[in-house]
Amino acid sequence: MTVVFDADFTSTRQWIAGRSSAYPRMGPTNRSDHKLDYLSREYCPGGVFAARRRRAGGLWTCNLLTTEGSPEGFQLRTGDVLSATVTLPVELGAWPAIWTWRDGGNEVDVFEYHPDNPDLLEISNHVRGGFRYWHGGSAGIGPGATFGLRVVLGAHSVDWYVEEELVYADLHGVGPAWHAYLIVNLSVADGIYHDRPPLDGPDRLSWVCHSLRVER
Repeated sequence: MTVVFDADFTSTRQWIAGRSSAYPRMGPTNRSDHKLDYLSREYCPGGVFAARRRRAGGLWTCNLLTTEGSPEGFQLRTGDVLSATVTLPVELGAWPAIWTWRDGGNEVDVFEYHPDNPDLLEISNHVRGGFRYWHGGSAGIGPGATFGLRVVLGAHSVDWYVEEELVYADLHGVGPAWHAYLIVNLSVADGIYHDRPPLDGPDRLSWVCHSLRVER
């Protein structure tokens, strides 16, 4: 296979910052999805995705990068293999994710994470169904952990690996003609399903996507 996408989180050709059709009216907020986000137009040097508490309104200025609408307009396709190395956040309320989106759907969640469930990775295929809440405590998953992910986007099965261990094969896949844009972001939970940041807690949350590559 050949590397067809190697993320540079400062590239204005690869990415658009702070605007996505996954958010109502392209953003900057998405309260209906239980997020306290107010999207930032900043890029993310070193792959550091951050959220900063705003002075009023209870919202947080959050980083989101997407290939949708970028000059290169990269899309994942059936058969691609996505690999990433990430460091998880430690702060309550942080909600990091790598996922896909196009035309109001086509969503595959490479991972989502919430520190209030410290050893749990959420992985899901919203295209044809299938998800797993994977408890990875024995593999070292927890706040501040650094590890590698690999997702094989097959027509008949999407397979997730953590440090080369197969943790879930959905046996549904994305179909032969699937394609979608990439999103990498940090949201902030509003407290409905996951803890929101405490009022006396830190004013900055963050996680790191050290690398992200796609092979085809």
